[in-house]
Amino acid sequence: MRRWKPNVTVAAVIQRDGRFLLVEEHTAAGLRLNTPAGHLEAGESPVEGCAREALEETAHHFVPTALLGIYMARFQRPTDAAITAEDAQAADVTYLRMAFAGTLGAFEPDRALDEGIVRTVWMTPDEIRASVDRHRSPLLLQCIEDYLAGQRYPLDLIHVDPSVKTPTAP
Repeated sequence: MRRWKPNVTVAAVIQRDGRFLLVEEHTAAGLRLNTPAGHLEAGESPVEGCAREALEETAHHFVPTALLGIYMARFQRPTDAAITAEDAQAADVTYLRMAFAGTLGAFEPDRALDEGIVRTVWMTPDEIRASVDRHRSPLLLQCIEDYLAGQRYPLDLIHVDPSVKTPTAP
């Protein structure tokens, strides 16, 4: 039996002058909107991963200052009856997202955006609410609403054991 493991992602919720910084990206379902977000990589803390993803996807430096929340969502790709059980599991993915609020830093205009990212866009909350059919994740709007509601938790809520940073022997 295969062990179930959620995919851990980190997301930056960045607001300036009443607008939120989103990315428009290519997906299997077409162009979609999302907060700057991506998978947590080995050896990095969630805060470090969030800052890295924001830079890679927007060319803006970002300093997380608060945990916005921890979210889960399940994504099921359409499948047909002819696929294997392993393929069916790969088409059924649960994401565990840690979202962060923080400070927008310097912009690197010559920096290439991550593969698949078409552009960045600044949108108002109402524009985001009106574009739900274009959201990559159902968590996008929930994170924005929680941000607007003032939800913030201290970063020291997240403990990263030193073993995360310690390289393992080959």
